[in-house]
Amino acid sequence: MKTTKLYSSQKKLGAKMIEFFGWEMPVNFSGIIEEHMAVRTKAGLFDVSHMGEIMISGKQALDFVQYLTPNNAARLTPDKAQYTALTTPKGTFIDDMLVYCLDEDKYLCVVNAANSDKDYEWILSHKGGFDVSVENQSDRYTQLAIQGREAEAILQSLTGINL
Repeated sequence: MKTTKLYSSQKKLGAKMIEFFGWEMPVNFSGIIEEHMAVRTKAGLFDVSHMGEIMISGKQALDFVQYLTPNNAARLTPDKAQYTALTTPKGTFIDDMLVYCLDEDKYLCVVNAANSDKDYEWILSHKGGFDVSVENQSDRYTQLAIQGREAEAILQSLTGINL
């Protein structure tokens, strides 16, 4: 079973671990209800390193992302993201994902852990004549998500970037 880079720290902090699509992930630390309420009223930090990261880069990266998704990725500027769907050319839903614009010719697609390999293979098999590189970079990333009504204020206190 795969583990994230935070696994040993999570175990030391008393995480109750479960299997999640081939990953050993924490389901809770102090209790599901207590943690649910903390996120609903304040904020919680989640290890989402099991998600898949697919890098699309090259001269036609934007064109290829536009081909893969129904949203207008041209509206993205560097360091911005868009929640979207991965769809077939006929619009059939494959998976939901986040698309991050890293540069005008570089996009990071974050897909669900359960579908990571399948989504990567589908994207790779549909690059056709697009002048792009498609690379599965899932093993290179560690991701944290902060969620809850106080999440933005907490994150803002940690950065000089105006969120």
